[in-house]
Amino acid sequence: MGASPPHAAGLAPYNGEPPEGTIVSVDPTLLEDLEWRGLIASSTDRDALSAALREGSVRFYVGFDPTAPSLHLGNLVQLVTAKRLQDAGHTPYLLVGGATGMIGDPRDSGERTLNTLETVQEWSDKVRAQVSALVPFEGDNAATVVNNYDWASGLSTIDFLRDIGKHFPVNRMLARETVKRRLESGISFTEFSYVLLQSMDFLELFRRHGVTLQFGGSDQWGNLTGGVELIRRADGGHAHAFATPLITKSDGTKYGKTEGGALWLDPQMMSPYAFHQFWLNVEDEKVGELLRIFTFLPQAEIEALEARHAEQPFRREAQKTLADEVTTLVHGADETEQAKAAALALFGTGDITALSAKTVGAALGEAGATDVDRTAGIPSVVDLLVATGLVSSKSEARRTVGEGGAYVNNVRIEDPEHVPGEPDLIGGEWLVVRRGKKRFAGVRVG
Repeated sequence: MGASPPHAAGLAPYNGEPPEGTIVSVDPTLLEDLEWRGLIASSTDRDALSAALREGSVRFYVGFDPTAPSLHLGNLVQLVTAKRLQDAGHTPYLLVGGATGMIGDPRDSGERTLNTLETVQEWSDKVRAQVSALVPFEGDNAATVVNNYDWASGLSTIDFLRDIGKHFPVNRMLARETVKRRLESGISFTEFSYVLLQSMDFLELFRRHGVTLQFGGSDQWGNLTGGVELIRRADGGHAHAFATPLITKSDGTKYGKTEGGALWLDPQMMSPYAFHQFWLNVEDEKVGELLRIFTFLPQAEIEALEARHAEQPFRREAQKTLADEVTTLVHGADETEQAKAAALALFGTGDITALSAKTVGAALGEAGATDVDRTAGIPSVVDLLVATGLVSSKSEARRTVGEGGAYVNNVRIEDPEHVPGEPDLIGGEWLVVRRGKKRFAGVRVG
């Protein structure tokens, strides 16, 4: 790899000038807004970064390694940050790590499982689709998706060591916090070398597309600065980087795909209903922080919302706004309305029959569902109350019916021998059985 590598197929060399006709709308307060939202945990020279963002359209990139079949909450921080920069007139390059995803960034403990090329390619396609749905690919500063497998797969070991490895002093690599934590338990050369691959990505994008800014999570800070330094050492170029904070729960643990309780963006892995419920139930002490990071509401509106929340937290207005805004961003307005309608219906104040079977199934799956064999016939309401665990015995079920506390699909049942019929099945397969106002369970008739 020399100073002027071959350009990607179909791409013209970048000459340092924006495309003809490009309209740059530079927000003079962009960096200040990012800081107000708590999105800058670390950065290279702040004054230089601020000047670059003010002077014109900066080409920037953020990377996503396909180490799972879906992106998650931590990745969403990067996507909304990319959209903020794009909205301010800057140009995103969204990198899918088809190469780095086969290696894996070092974790605090234990080696990552190495996935096959076929698996990584399949996940790369899914990640590409997810990032494409959240950051616009049209307009004067349209986003571009790139894959580092395109330039890393054909690179020889000799060229990699000569052109990239020679710029990385081992003593500085050993000083990285993640490496230091792993030295006692052991770290492979593969994971130790990850920083070289990610730094090479920045250099390649700098050369091919004129990208001069990279950002990522604060756990990536060593990799981010490694790329900035490689551009300086290899090409004498100047680049910038900043890191966003890790998003943590109130107990200090992070939300992410490796910590349990993953918050996936793929609706097949986490339903829009469950996604909406997560945001609806965030802690009071976290809701202001999450509103600033994940929504595009203006500062004044968020501050007014925080003030109202401080006075009347029981109304949960801030959580409701947060849930609606983020679910709409990720899954669309229709899914948000379905999720809200499902919550109302499941707690008895909405028309449950108006919901789609998919939404009902997702919501009831979260609450726990009981399977019933259709060929054996649909049980009576008494048997359903027992089967779902809403009561402990048939006698208790009959008392519940007699006291007016038994419901099927939000309709009060007064006859303990009542048997729901096929027309009662939502989407041809679901029943919602309730005891009282707050206890309910799903029944799947299959």
